[in-house]
This record gives sequence, structure tokens and C-alpha cells, in this order.
Amino acid sequence: MTNERDRLIDAALEHVIFDGMSDRAIMAGARDIGMSPALAHVHLPRSGVDLAAAYHRRGDAALRDWLATNRLQGRFRDRVVDAVMHRLTLSDRDLARSGAVLFALPQNAALGAKLLWKTADAIWEGLGDTSEDVNWYSKRATLSTVYGATVLYWLGDETPEREETRAFLERRIEGIMRFEKFKGQLAGVPGVSTLAGIATGWIHRPHGSHAPGHLRQAPPQRGGKA
Repeated sequence: MTNERDRLIDAALEHVIFDGMSDRAIMAGARDIGMSPALAHVHLPRSGVDLAAAYHRRGDAALRDWLATNRLQGRFRDRVVDAVMHRLTLSDRDLARSGAVLFALPQNAALGAKLLWKTADAIWEGLGDTSEDVNWYSKRATLSTVYGATVLYWLGDETPEREETRAFLERRIEGIMRFEKFKGQLAGVPGVSTLAGIATGWIHRPHGSHAPGHLRQAPPQRGGKA
């Protein structure tokens, strides 16, 4: 079943350049491999959105494999930049642009955000992130935002080696590092660490999950009810 779905995705992607991430591209791909329209809809029930999501997940899987076999060097911020830039090379810009159009629609925004989160998670996991509790979430939330903005910049970048995209990304990462330094300085102020612990101490990282899992322990309810 999975092989058939993969065959359909491969065939449909060949038509995206002309038909976009759409049901029309999927049906054209299904005809190419002799698959019935009904079975094609079983494999990709939400049509173009499922096709775009499948293409994005393939890129993330390839990124995880690359990070698992390549030890990046340099400062940590440089390794993050290298990982993001490599993730971009794993995507065809025309296909990525077609997917971006779909994920920009209100009804698909939640799925788009989830996919960005998973890309950020793949990068942090691949770089050996061992953070716990609220830091696990904040790192992925921040990188998700940076990655999403970088993709949009990359889609319009015509420089030969995407130099402008890299410079854009480096500026975003530098801004984050300055903020993290400020947070570190703030943590030394008497009373701040205690207040932060009260506010976020109930958050626990979902160990063993590559997705933005649920909180292990819900915040205590007010009013005395269990």
C-alpha cells in the first residue's frame, strides 16, 4: 500500500509544474501508472494538500538521513544555518512554491505550521539537542518561524548560490542568539529564575517523539477540582 502511494506521489509530482499541487495533478499521475481515480483518492484524500504535505515530509526524511551521516562543524549557530540551507537544497523551488500557496490558505494553515515544526524538530534532533521542558518547545517554535520566513525569502532569491538567502538566515539566527544572551543575563537577576520556574515548571518534554507532542502534565486547575 505504501509503495503504491509512493508511486502515485512520484507520478503526480511530475505534473505539478503544469497543474500545481492539485487533484488534477494527482489524477494525471494516477493515469500514468494505471491507478484508478478512486484508489488515488484513498491514498491522497485531501488531494493537493496531501500531495504537498507528502513532498515536504520526504524532504524532512532526507534531512534526517543527511544529519545522521554528516557531522557539521563550527559554531552551533553556523551548524543550524548549514542544516537549514541543506534542507532548502532538498526541495525543488517550483514544487515548494506550489505547496506554499496551499499552506497559505486559512484552512491549511494549521497543517503548514505543523510541517514547519517538524522540520525544525528534525534539525534540532539531528544536531543533538538535549534540551528539556520549555526549552524543547521554545527552540522548535523559534526555528519554525525562522525557517518559514527563510523559505519565503528563498523562493524569490535569484542569486547563483542563494547567497542572499543565507545572509537573510544568518541575520535571523544572529537576532535569536542576541535574545538568548539577554535571557541568560536576565536569569541572573534575583527572583527571575524562581518566577520562571513557577510559570513553566509543569512543562515536560515528550521524550521519544519527533513531533510536537502533548504536554505530559496539564497545568493545575483552579477551583479545587481534580
